[in-house]
Amino acid sequence: MEFKQHQPMSKYCSLRAGGLADSFFSPKTLNELTDFLHTNNKPILMLGLGSNLLVRDRGFDGVVIRLNRLNLLQETTGGINAQAGVTLAKLSRFCEQKGFFGAEFLSAIPGSVGGALAMNAGAFGSEIWDFVQSVETIDQSGEIQKRNKSDFDVSYREVVAHHADEFFLSVQLKFPQKTQTQTIQELLKKRNATQPTGSANCGSVFKNPKGLYAAKLIEKCNLKGCCIGGACVSQKHANYIINQNNASAQDIENLIQHIQSVVKSNFNIDLETELRIV
Repeated sequence: MEFKQHQPMSKYCSLRAGGLADSFFSPKTLNELTDFLHTNNKPILMLGLGSNLLVRDRGFDGVVIRLNRLNLLQETTGGINAQAGVTLAKLSRFCEQKGFFGAEFLSAIPGSVGGALAMNAGAFGSEIWDFVQSVETIDQSGEIQKRNKSDFDVSYREVVAHHADEFFLSVQLKFPQKTQTQTIQELLKKRNATQPTGSANCGSVFKNPKGLYAAKLIEKCNLKGCCIGGACVSQKHANYIINQNNASAQDIENLIQHIQSVVKSNFNIDLETELRIV
């Protein structure tokens, strides 16, 4: 069990920015997690790879629980079971090895299973909830539940649970596709050609408005390369913000608001963030 005080969230978020977490806990086992939750009375922030998260500079006054060590991955009857801490890259490779096709798109998403379930992560026309059979959740007091897909309202980059204050622990997935239509290598080549994969970023910052692409709107506003402090709109892909020069969380948030206001004044469209700001 790893328990620390006053951890900089810039260390754990892919944007490499963010204030201090009051407490930081990384359980090695499910029992460690349930024992901790039974006695915890602080606000909780669940963390996976931190690839879709920005913690403001003033930090988080509670406990950040990082689930990366809960990373069991196994083949089950007719599918795959993956714990919340499994990376999507590892999951997609595992599925390919086992002959389950359709999971290749996950290799292009820099996140973990728990985060992907929370936001219905997707790429190249597929989304993770297309393949969900059931999930296991844990509530703030450490009680574990099995939930069906019907216990959630799932839409584009949004998942609303019918039961409040539960966190994803694991998922049962089914990939019915019989043949492979695209390889992981092809998708990664496509991703690397169009996205700034070598820089500190959080993936797509904004959701695509219905029938449109956020990147195209931002590009049409001539915002590629626009910087506030150390945060810049990527020259390679306009829906990416990169931490170019020790950006603060405030720099990144200011740039997000600037993009939103310019797009609104040009197109009268409200860009919603995919990025979660805490």
